[in-house]
Amino acid sequence: MFVYMMYPNIKSAAVQWINWFKESVFFRKLFLLVFVTVIILFRTLLNRDMWANPLSDIMGGWTLHDKDGELTTEAIENFFMLAPFVFLLFWTYKDKLFKRVRLKGVLVCSFGSAFFCSLSIEFLQLLLRLGTFQLSDIVYNTLGGITGGLVYWFFYRLLRK
Repeated sequence: MFVYMMYPNIKSAAVQWINWFKESVFFRKLFLLVFVTVIILFRTLLNRDMWANPLSDIMGGWTLHDKDGELTTEAIENFFMLAPFVFLLFWTYKDKLFKRVRLKGVLVCSFGSAFFCSLSIEFLQLLLRLGTFQLSDIVYNTLGGITGGLVYWFFYRLLRK
């Protein structure tokens, strides 16, 4: 509807979007952040089957093997899922999140944002019955988010010198 009201046709809207993408660094950062967010949502909520009992395996998912002894990458995926999200969040909104970029502030903010996002995803999975609610997912996502914050802090310090 925005495109319909603001632009006479889709071609002029696409041209305007490409111009914003070429000219604005913030627009490119925001595009990457939205892209990663959409990937996370597709992986966790949008592309899931309904579960009869989402509370069937609350304490599962801590190891690299499932109940049948088969190798699974779920723990690794959960660890790395929020790292790029937190990194891009800090990179895009550094001025709004931090007065000064310090390690303690980055750790606290990355813990809070990763924990809140992971908890939101898990509760939505529980309420919408789109997967299982697992505490291991929250822990691994939060640790991955903290890792993304540390990577951001490292690159910030490296590029500042």
